[in-house]
Amino acid sequence: MAFRVAAGPVVRRANISLLSLPAYSTTKFPSSSSQFLHNPIPLLNQNGPRYSIRAISGTTMDPVAPKKENEDQSPENWKIKMLYDGECPLCMREVDMLRERNKGYGTIKFLDISSDEYRPEENEGLDYKTVMGRIHAILSDGTVVTDVEAFRRLYEAVGLGWVYAITKYEPIATIVDSVYGVWAKYRLQITGRPSLEEVLEARRKKDEMCKDSKTCKM
Repeated sequence: MAFRVAAGPVVRRANISLLSLPAYSTTKFPSSSSQFLHNPIPLLNQNGPRYSIRAISGTTMDPVAPKKENEDQSPENWKIKMLYDGECPLCMREVDMLRERNKGYGTIKFLDISSDEYRPEENEGLDYKTVMGRIHAILSDGTVVTDVEAFRRLYEAVGLGWVYAITKYEPIATIVDSVYGVWAKYRLQITGRPSLEEVLEARRKKDEMCKDSKTCKM
């Protein structure tokens, strides 16, 4: 510390270097966060009032976890429901594309028919076996559409109607429906899954095991 003397009153000017702080100013911080909250931290005392900083202790707040959004939650103004098989890997690629596109439209309600929450009575009586046979979609007025017509309506709902526009006209419509029919018939085998009969039997056994319990045993 240096002092500069002038003709007038003596003025003390402290030249403090961060590298040469007095020993009492280099406070060791407590290792515990609880000690830090309750113990004051002394500051420099240059022949003047001694100050301290005390952290305000209060209820600690846990970080806010991001809200998990229900991906199949119904938009308020949906125009069409897409009933899809959530256990079909190839199908899910198309579903994910439409779901991402739908974020800007909110016109499609996505319903996974493989979910335990799926209810046929809430979807024009379309049960699991029926919908597994080929794609089904339900318009807001209750009209059921299937096959390529369902895809055309779904794509139109998110501004991609041009993709299937040509399928409205013959003979393209008949050809495309025939091709889709073959795909729908063999899609389980193509994707490496059991036959529809085996899938239905597995679901039946699962339902029997879970019939008397809220929590499924499988």
